[in-house]
Amino acid sequence: MRKLRPRSPSATAGLAAVLLITAPTASAARSATPSASDTGRRIHQHTEIIQLDARQTRSENLDVGKKGLSPGDEILIAEDLYRDGKKIGDHTVVCTYVQTKPGELQCLGTFALPQGQITSQALLHLPAAPSVDIAITGGTGDYRSARGFVHTVPAGTHTVPAAVTERRLTFHILVDDQQEG
Repeated sequence: MRKLRPRSPSATAGLAAVLLITAPTASAARSATPSASDTGRRIHQHTEIIQLDARQTRSENLDVGKKGLSPGDEILIAEDLYRDGKKIGDHTVVCTYVQTKPGELQCLGTFALPQGQITSQALLHLPAAPSVDIAITGGTGDYRSARGFVHTVPAGTHTVPAAVTERRLTFHILVDDQQEG
């Protein structure tokens, strides 16, 4: 079993976490599924469930088009990821407005963890729902064949420092383990 935990964002960070992106305890559940490939290798797959807390450390709005909110404007968000109260990684998200009325954002993010990075992507419609599933699009290290999704939910707020909103992230990751056949 694996445990991973992060803390999450404030209002805009919550948006980013919801976009992509952001539990006090965590575990990785594994279930192996063998399959054969054309190369004679056996591919075993396992599923990992990882829970983290995310806490926003930075949020910035970029007005890159016409003055005021317009397609192409961006939101940049950075978060620290925690497990059992200890920082174990970070998360960054860049969201680009595709439409402004109604609000629609295309978001790309990367979770940097001790075992490797996990990349993610989501199309967010505003106002954002409290919980959002974000697609896992790949990764590096132990996550180089990762696919699945990250489920994000609010995890409370703190008044110090400055009303930080936390989010819980639950990663549902399917990973291939290749072995010679």
